Amino acid sequence: MRSRPLTLIQDDLVDYDKAMERMGELVDQRHSGARPDTLWLLSHPPVYTIGRKTPREHLPDPAHDIPVVQTTRGGQLTYHGPGQLVGYLVVRLDAGEGVVDYIREVEFRLIEALGRLGVPAERRDTPPGSELLTGVWTRDTGRKIVSIGMRQSRGITSHGFALNVNGDLEPWRWAVACGLPDVDMTSVARESGAATMEHVRSIVATAFEAS
Repeated sequence: MRSRPLTLIQDDLVDYDKAMERMGELVDQRHSGARPDTLWLLSHPPVYTIGRKTPREHLPDPAHDIPVVQTTRGGQLTYHGPGQLVGYLVVRLDAGEGVVDYIREVEFRLIEALGRLGVPAERRDTPPGSELLTGVWTRDTGRKIVSIGMRQSRGITSHGFALNVNGDLEPWRWAVACGLPDVDMTSVARESGAATMEHVRSIVATAFEAS
């Protein structure tokens, strides 16, 4: 995996709609050359986001009172909330490089970060005709710990990944996450004990060569 240093932006809790506006600005700046490749680390208040092909039956019961927002990324339903580290990646793809190629790189970088956090992890290939297994899974327990959904526009990526650190996992069970009815979502804290957001942020930034 080649070196690809990124400029790092860090925020704490940012409303999803405001984050999408800001991400759009970052993408425009990258298109114009006013901004280098960038990793934005942040978290969101509770929200479900859905891709263009998310089936209605995968949505949560409205009684849980968590907003559901349509998004432009690929992938299926994802939950965001406090205790989860979200990383938005605004990166210019190389000539001949597609967004799926870059997603593979993102998976491997997060596997490296999780290894340093004491959570052996792996990516999975999707069997023909099956729901996409994009993301990162724990090697020992077989649970999903990272969701990834990205898109590219004129060679610039947007959206990114969500790594569960130490937040409440119950909202994942109120909907069908990632298009996978039987998926067991997990977190760094569940797999390895205590995990601070500050420490995880540092490890992830290092894995992406972001400063």
